[in-house]
Amino acid sequence: MPHYNLPHKHGQTIEKVLDKMPSVQDFQKIAFLLQQLGDPTRLRILWLLCHSEECVCNLAAAIQISDPAISHHLRSLKNSGLITSRREGKEVYYTLADTAEAKLLHRTVDALFEMSCPSDL
Repeated sequence: MPHYNLPHKHGQTIEKVLDKMPSVQDFQKIAFLLQQLGDPTRLRILWLLCHSEECVCNLAAAIQISDPAISHHLRSLKNSGLITSRREGKEVYYTLADTAEAKLLHRTVDALFEMSCPSDL
């Protein structure tokens, strides 16, 4: 167990907790993922993609923003690893990534909206 130079000893278990604390890089990764949900437009896009695979044009129409704006948000979500894409001819389809983080955010967003997933109905 590393020695922590804590200014006060209060009898708590902070040193044991500190031994298990994730790295700064892990916190940065999680903060970046949560940052994706901080933008209402990206949150709407993510919610749609949690429940449906969709092309850029339909996403832009559904969210009522331009194709370049939706592409900007999709790039950000894809760079964070929350969504994936596939090409079919000229169309690119997006959906929620099959990762533990993406699935957790899906459950979290649904719980925050206090609703069940439409695919479960």
